[in-house]
Amino acid sequence: MPLETAPTAPAPALAVPATRTEARERAARNRRLGVYGARAAVLAAFLGLWELAARTEVIDPFNFSQPSRIWDQIWQWTTHGTAQGSLGEQIGYTLYEALTGWVIGVTAGILLGIALGRIRFLADVFGPYIKVLNAIPRIVLAPIFLIWFGLGPASKVASAVVLVFFPVFFNAFQGAREVDRNLVANARILGADNRRVTLQVVIPAATTWIFTSLHVSFGFALIGAIVGEYIGATKGLGLLVAAAQGTFNAAGVYAAMTILAVVALLTEGLLTLAERRLFRWKPADAGDGR
Repeated sequence: MPLETAPTAPAPALAVPATRTEARERAARNRRLGVYGARAAVLAAFLGLWELAARTEVIDPFNFSQPSRIWDQIWQWTTHGTAQGSLGEQIGYTLYEALTGWVIGVTAGILLGIALGRIRFLADVFGPYIKVLNAIPRIVLAPIFLIWFGLGPASKVASAVVLVFFPVFFNAFQGAREVDRNLVANARILGADNRRVTLQVVIPAATTWIFTSLHVSFGFALIGAIVGEYIGATKGLGLLVAAAQGTFNAAGVYAAMTILAVVALLTEGLLTLAERRLFRWKPADAGDGR
């Protein structure tokens, strides 16, 4: 009589891969938490040492201020407003100038960068002029824009535009030049004309280059707006810096700088989110701490 063997359950084929995937996700999550915790610890240690040094007069609290005074200044601006109006109005005014200059500078930089990257004749004609303009310290143009456009937002927008344009232009130009020639050749074999090659091959290939410049360019737009307001304005965070400096209020200068840093970080976060949604096909960078 043959012996009957008990049926054996099939081994779960996906158990090991699932476990490994969960382990990788858990390790990535722990790493992110560790990075965020380390960042918070560094910031807390820096602020604590600054506060301690100011209270013990290791550094002069009048010139260097201290975090508690900076927070008090921000709270006073938030609750009681500034001499020029509410704090939200000053932030909105500066953001309007920076965003307007950023949009104009980015648009002009992308269009001209792609055009000169694709058309060699235009690059040969306008290349020397762009290099000369790029060599000029663009911050010194802010007083000229103030004379041309007055104390209103136009002069600050112009300052933001010239600071934003060049990094975006050079990245778009290089991105258009670095397109894989095989892709262009294949598109032409399939019957694509110059316009379709530019729209369907060159611009998508240069998008990564362009987004790289966008992360830096908005900070330049804020710098242009702030410098223009510092030189002469009726509203804005740059005017708060100038007013605080005029009254030797170091806490006011640092408070305005802190607000600017928060605005810049929030904008950087929005750009990073937009980039991740646009480039979902890209593999995640294991070394990225974001």
